[in-house]
Amino acid sequence: MKLVNKVAVITGGADGIGKAAAIKMVEQGAKVVVADVNETIGQETVNELIASGGEASFKKTDVTEYKQVEELVEHAVQTFGTLDIMFNNAGIGINKPFLHHTPEDYHAVVNVNQHGVYYGMLAAAKKMKELGVEGVIINNASVFGFVATLGITGYQAAKGAVVMLTKHGALELAPHNIRVVGVGPAAVNTNIVKGYEKAGLLDYMKRQQLTRDLIEPYEIATVVAFLASDEARVLNGSVVMADDGFASFKSDIRP
Repeated sequence: MKLVNKVAVITGGADGIGKAAAIKMVEQGAKVVVADVNETIGQETVNELIASGGEASFKKTDVTEYKQVEELVEHAVQTFGTLDIMFNNAGIGINKPFLHHTPEDYHAVVNVNQHGVYYGMLAAAKKMKELGVEGVIINNASVFGFVATLGITGYQAAKGAVVMLTKHGALELAPHNIRVVGVGPAAVNTNIVKGYEKAGLLDYMKRQQLTRDLIEPYEIATVVAFLASDEARVLNGSVVMADDGFASFKSDIRP
């Protein structure tokens, strides 16, 4: 129960890594606000959390609209009394060769994956400072914020920005006792990776990791819950690479 009485907001919390993180945080005692654009599956996730004995609430949120993110943060405080943890997790992906990529594709991804993280950081930090909370902001970065791969131009640009937002946020917010950290997954078994499957690249993605398999969302959630806890106090401004070795090698060292 490392997160007992903590209040957490998770964007993109209806499924994938976000849902897994919500489950893990509730297991560890946190009260969770699930935010997502998909109201149906978002409410289903909250119903599951409550049925398991947890305290949870849903707030429909488009993270590309700062006003909605502010309203999300306020909803958490009005519902549970405070805000201790903000997990900026919402993300989308578009897989196209660069020369087939359009400005519309680029902005669609950057608006969610980069601007949504910035909005979440800003709204949460302002509220944490107002409340005098020693808070934690966790950003879902990616191995693709560090190494290049084919077909995901906007995703790569946005995740690279998230890495720097994490460093910069930690520096700016340290005087207010707000810690900012990131998690850097590689190929996780979520809907975003399904785009690689449709392109016939799923086996290729698996081979990029040392276990030769996809990472499961709950494995990333375990790292996120740790980062949210007081035990991770010395982790600040860094991105923890939960990537199964993706960024550590690129020679085919295993049969």
